[in-house]
Amino acid sequence: MRTKQRANYGMKSLVQQIAAAISKNIDKGIYRKNEKLLSINTYSKQHGVARDTIEKAYMILKREGYIRSVSGKGYFVIGKPDVRIKVLLLFNKLSSYKKTVYDTIVRTLGDKAKVDLHIHHYNPALLEESVDANLGSYHYYVIMPHFFDYSNEQEYLAILKKIPSDQLILLDKDLPKLSKQAAVFQDFRNDIYGALNVVTDLIAKYEKLIIIYPLDRHHPPEIKDGVMQFCEENNKKFEVITAFKVDELKRGTVYIVLTENDLADLIKGARISGYEIGKDIGIISFNETVFKELLDITVITTDFEEMGRKTAELMLQNEAAVIKNAFKIIIRKSL
Repeated sequence: MRTKQRANYGMKSLVQQIAAAISKNIDKGIYRKNEKLLSINTYSKQHGVARDTIEKAYMILKREGYIRSVSGKGYFVIGKPDVRIKVLLLFNKLSSYKKTVYDTIVRTLGDKAKVDLHIHHYNPALLEESVDANLGSYHYYVIMPHFFDYSNEQEYLAILKKIPSDQLILLDKDLPKLSKQAAVFQDFRNDIYGALNVVTDLIAKYEKLIIIYPLDRHHPPEIKDGVMQFCEENNKKFEVITAFKVDELKRGTVYIVLTENDLADLIKGARISGYEIGKDIGIISFNETVFKELLDITVITTDFEEMGRKTAELMLQNEAAVIKNAFKIIIRKSL
């Protein structure tokens, strides 16, 4: 009796999975209004699923108003035009830049979607909790795959593979090992390498580049790789430090800063030491803000509004493209 109950439960689960998969494709516009679905026999043969399982799934869809049956012709899509796209955003942290991405996604999707936001705090275990709790509940899962430096790559790739590939969009960072996966990303290594090459003449007067890379902030390590590559090719000394100290400020150095706090400390340190920014030391900061513009700080930055807009458009157009987001350097007096 118990064996029979377990078998029935498994069959019921498979029926629901098939019905949910088809309904999501109807919601997303993959199956369009009046389009004919595969016949029960054809679906059964193509997917290796029992005929009565497919029939029960079609009955659920018919009952819920997704499809209709026409005697002697088959099953056709009705669609649910009032159903909004359901989107789960899984960001690594909250910041002003992430808020810009979030706001742009929500604004671009408008009333065509319902958007929820979760934070995984760089922790694969928290990501897995959110994925497991919400799998099957959303049309799209938009994930920023930034994790602790010591995170196991195979572990978080396995978590992401739980999500059907046509429902997953990677944001901010691409993962090439997830082949054919939709993404709107930054190429951190090549972006910073390319940006530094734009200002080679301005960097020529400096002997060394130092990147301030806080250990507890989990920035992409590819940033360091890009700076190192530039220094090797241009015969510049290179150093990575985890914290800035005023008494260690070095003349003839370009400082690359990733956080607002380090930027503030660096500017204060230059004033205390009597060093002129843009002459004795250079400063390049990550990500544009109004304050950096007012302070005349050179920045290398991506376009976060464009990132959010392109991500939303992938969902609205039901595309699976891999898009490199725009990246640029804004040259100011700090260099």
